[in-house]
Amino acid sequence: MPVPDTDSTGTEPVSTDSSGTGTPPTEGDPSASEGASVSLTRKAKDGSKRLITVVRTGTSDATGVFVACQPLDDDPSGTPTISVFSESGAGGVRVTIDKNLIVAPLALVTQKDGGDGHIEVSAGTARALDDVPAGATDRLGKCAIEARPATLPDSVNVTQGKTRLKGSKLVYDDSDGVARIAGPITFARQNQSGTLTGTSASIEVNVDDKTTTLVGGVTLKDGARTSSAERVDYDDAANVAILRGTPGSPAKTVTADQTLTASVIRYNLDTGSVVALGPIGGEFQDGTPDVASTGASAGIGGDAGTGVSAGAAPLPVPSAVPVPPLP
Repeated sequence: MPVPDTDSTGTEPVSTDSSGTGTPPTEGDPSASEGASVSLTRKAKDGSKRLITVVRTGTSDATGVFVACQPLDDDPSGTPTISVFSESGAGGVRVTIDKNLIVAPLALVTQKDGGDGHIEVSAGTARALDDVPAGATDRLGKCAIEARPATLPDSVNVTQGKTRLKGSKLVYDDSDGVARIAGPITFARQNQSGTLTGTSASIEVNVDDKTTTLVGGVTLKDGARTSSAERVDYDDAANVAILRGTPGSPAKTVTADQTLTASVIRYNLDTGSVVALGPIGGEFQDGTPDVASTGASAGIGGDAGTGVSAGAAPLPVPSAVPVPPLP
């Protein structure tokens, strides 16, 4: 399908597929750009394709805009299309990356000829201008578009299965295929005993590997148990979080009468039970230190006071947790 004609500013309010092409709006149809969407297609390391979609959910020009700033006549070959999505309504702008659904008021999508590109999602607003501002030199200004991104806490909402997370800004780039969500990150998930809550400095979504990782000072709190690690591979669909420590800062899980440290702790998101892989250390019930040798494992049930059984057969802990995509 050919790229539709644009006006002198290079803008065109259309829905585009992964190649950046689309269907022009019908003349006189005020709803032609409602539900506008853009898809980026990434070729993963294994040769398979990963799809990232961005959709404006609003139905009114009063709550937002969608404008595609396509290359102008004097732009060099290979100049990408920049699509601007804004929506202040409850549905916001929806971005789907692997199993994660991200909702925020504003998204700026830079799409290259190959289908992949760069995405920034945050709070903020955008609008189409009546004319190109005098002396405009930036791409959006030359397309008569004004975008005002804002980085605000809890403005980027992420849903992964039963887990709800909040951050301040998302940036995805095709250079490494990783979407990074800046913090402070807070999250909550209903489980069998109540609500699991947590915090981290940021989130990394690896599009190639289909993994989601909480990064930096991660804590998970479930009733009387608090667990912490520097990195946590998070898989809501499989009900598991893999806590990964460092030599200087091991993963840890603590209750009123138990402290368990290990290089890796496997945490069941539904039951709150944990299994640790060595080297393992801890203090349990009577306050007596209990340290297991490297390679041993220990398991603790979901209820406080159930104790530790050292030397049990360790559960396998993959280096990356595979997660099936959302239906």
